[in-house]
Amino acid sequence: MSIQYSVDPEVTPELTDGLLRLWADVTNAGGAVGYVPPVVPEEIREVCAGHLAQVAAGEAHLVLGTDAAGDPAALAFVHRNDHRLMRHWVGLYRVMVHPSRQGTGEGRRLMAACEETARSAEGIRAIRLTCRGGLGLERFYESCGYKEVGRTPEAIRVAADDFRDDVLFWRPLA
Repeated sequence: MSIQYSVDPEVTPELTDGLLRLWADVTNAGGAVGYVPPVVPEEIREVCAGHLAQVAAGEAHLVLGTDAAGDPAALAFVHRNDHRLMRHWVGLYRVMVHPSRQGTGEGRRLMAACEETARSAEGIRAIRLTCRGGLGLERFYESCGYKEVGRTPEAIRVAADDFRDDVLFWRPLA
């Protein structure tokens, strides 16, 4: 069954715990969402709380995909840009789909839901995101209409001797 997408659902303690479990599952499966495995949900709480505080303040949107049981299965945060010269684009952060759903088209559906969320905001002309190089994510984002516009070599350190590029993508909405 497909994941059902919503924007800015009510954030309850149960939802927060589900987000943390999803985030840990994605990380532990090798996903590039700000951590490296192994990680437990509690280690992610502070960063997740920061994103949810921005959602509560109206500075970001939570695009949430839930499975048939109502559990989080995909998520991304669409952040508004508060710089007065850059308010015409949004940033996309923490894009993730549960490992059991990867390869089923849900990643594309999540990206489409994020694009729809960005388009619904007045004056938004583009989406910007970054990803960790070396995992094949570049091909995925390019297939979703994003263009690589920058790359900082070895900007991300995932282990003592493992450095990855930080890759910048841009998606015009016009």
